[in-house]
Amino acid sequence: MKKTAALGALISFGGINSLFANQKDVSMQDKILIISGHTNLQNDSVANKNIIANLKELLPSSTVLDLGSMDYKFDVKRDQQLLLDHDIIVMQFPLFWYSWPSSMQKWVEDVFTHGFSHGSSGNKLKGKKILFSLTTGAGEEAYNKNGFMKHEISEFLYPMDAVANLAQMQNLGFICTYGVSYSMRSSKKSEIQNKAKEHAKRVAEALQGSKFRQNSSQI
Repeated sequence: MKKTAALGALISFGGINSLFANQKDVSMQDKILIISGHTNLQNDSVANKNIIANLKELLPSSTVLDLGSMDYKFDVKRDQQLLLDHDIIVMQFPLFWYSWPSSMQKWVEDVFTHGFSHGSSGNKLKGKKILFSLTTGAGEEAYNKNGFMKHEISEFLYPMDAVANLAQMQNLGFICTYGVSYSMRSSKKSEIQNKAKEHAKRVAEALQGSKFRQNSSQI
């Protein structure tokens, strides 16, 4: 496995129409685990790679797990222990085909096992906080019932909300940055880098207990 240095980020869901209702502020004493779901973070990403780089600077004591570097072969026991050792789980990913990437889906299937994350005795993640931090290629205007996608961005995140709910995790909400398609890297690379820097700043502010400034629809 390719181990990445420390990093920090935070994202998750709240219930429908009650995002962040009755949620406690995140303490900077909490240990933060960032799960990067991009399938080729180092060689085929601008936005997510820069988000993570900025988060490393803003939250240097956090830990990052780069799923894309593992060729879909995950150390289940190690990763379950990582989840146990951290208080906040940040799922950082680009939206691929209206979901999280295949590497992240496979990781959840392998690591969130019956008896660990769910089931009659599977309460190991109960009470842990989870945050979903994502990027899209299409612009924000595409994600509404009258837009190109015909759905709000939050609707594509319902399955992830369900995973958090099944594991009895505390859902904090999500942060989304739109319009950072890899196809625009050559012509708009600096713009994407700036968007990534702002995204990381919003995540860090949320983790530090600042007012959460979400730029997308609620779950």
